[in-house]
Amino acid sequence: MHTVTANGASIPALGFGTFRMSGPDVLRMVPEVLKLGFRHIDTAQIYGNESEVGEAIKASGLPRGEVFLTTKVWVSNYKADDFRRSVDESLAKLRTDYVDLLLLHWPNEAVPLAEQIAALNTVRAAGKTRHIGVSNFNRALLDESVRLSPAPIVTNQIEYHPYLDQSVMLEAARRHGQSVTAYYAMADGKVFKDPVLAEIAARLDRSPAQVVLRWLVQQEGVIALSKTVGEKRAAENLAVFDFELSEADMAAIHGLARPDGRIVSPDGLAPAWD
Repeated sequence: MHTVTANGASIPALGFGTFRMSGPDVLRMVPEVLKLGFRHIDTAQIYGNESEVGEAIKASGLPRGEVFLTTKVWVSNYKADDFRRSVDESLAKLRTDYVDLLLLHWPNEAVPLAEQIAALNTVRAAGKTRHIGVSNFNRALLDESVRLSPAPIVTNQIEYHPYLDQSVMLEAARRHGQSVTAYYAMADGKVFKDPVLAEIAARLDRSPAQVVLRWLVQQEGVIALSKTVGEKRAAENLAVFDFELSEADMAAIHGLARPDGRIVSPDGLAPAWD
């Protein structure tokens, strides 16, 4: 598995996401994808499946140190005491003493950002996470997080797919030595019906999903999350490191971005996007 290095963290470039994945599907798929060669599993407190993720990693038989595990603290747990308690609960569910990466899931103006970043640093200093990061932050929040944090912020996990131009956030991440972790790569299934992606996929004898994942991981500092409940699709998603897209194909995919391309922007959580 190829890795992305960011501020001291070495992160597998392709992760397996568990958003909206039921417990039974997690228990079935996570051991399967680890057997296939995935080494990066992504979950969150709000997903309600940390227990199954922990059980599935144990069931895989892989040593804990071989799996890069990410979870995210939910916005209602950002006050210092709640933060520590929620992380301890997550670790108990995940059946581990630490995660590899702990993220703030969304911005929350009700708790000062300084308190949120301090809480991240406290649990890191206690050995409960190896690395810290954020998710769904805009440029201003990202810059402020870096200013406030003694420990490096290693990633900003954001929506990123061919229909959403994230050049501003990519530039910000690179300026800070960070990675960008891309979620919603398939744009709610839109990529499967796109003629530009279909043409590239047919020419390369690949699937549209493989083309999009390759487009993501071929960009400097970008990590892609993939998600599926099918073993065949999971194996296909992993097979994106044995081919490259031409500069022309990369540009054609970038050219699919449009002003209304954002899909995930929940009221009460989303910041003022860049």
